[in-house]
Amino acid sequence: MFNHPENFMRAIKPAFAALLLSALPLPLLGIAPATAQQAPADEAAAARFIESLASDAFAVLRDESLSKADARTKFRKLLQENVALRPIGQRLIRKQRDSVTPAQMEAYNAAFPEFILNAYADRLYDYQDATIKVIRANPRGPFTDVQTRVQRPGSQPVDAIWQVRKTPNGRYLVNNLTVSNINLSITQEADFNAYIQKNGFDALVAFLKSANTKSANAR
Repeated sequence: MFNHPENFMRAIKPAFAALLLSALPLPLLGIAPATAQQAPADEAAAARFIESLASDAFAVLRDESLSKADARTKFRKLLQENVALRPIGQRLIRKQRDSVTPAQMEAYNAAFPEFILNAYADRLYDYQDATIKVIRANPRGPFTDVQTRVQRPGSQPVDAIWQVRKTPNGRYLVNNLTVSNINLSITQEADFNAYIQKNGFDALVAFLKSANTKSANAR
């Protein structure tokens, strides 16, 4: 368990751009469960989605024509387009959703996506020399679990399972990630809950805003 949201961000760096997401109940996402007939096609498509996402991410990392600021902007765009940022934010505070005011929720929804985008975009260069390999893809209900291995020269490989879901419009999004047997969604939710219980919901929002400001000033 991590005692501070920022400590959690440092701890999951092995996924290089690991997209912290969560699996909301189906009605909240408006996605119907996959049928048995859909599963094989979805399995292959989900694997290709992760391969493509990794390829695009590494292309940004290794493009020497880009300044660090430009690379960061492109990387943030990749995250925005391929991660369900709003659902993950709601998932992480599901125990507080009925108790916070509309104003508190609005402030949180505004701060959380930037926090996630900044946290990973700031660290993207740490894995410039890494490679990622898709090992297998397994359907699991409405999801497909895509198992990958991230390897850096001179380091032990890191296994990561990307939980992928097909949206109603046919796009794929990453919904959760398990890195070295650590479920990021469950861990981050517990971390947020502990922080809120100790400091209050407004304190969490204030922390997210402060982190976003620091990141913006550092660009």
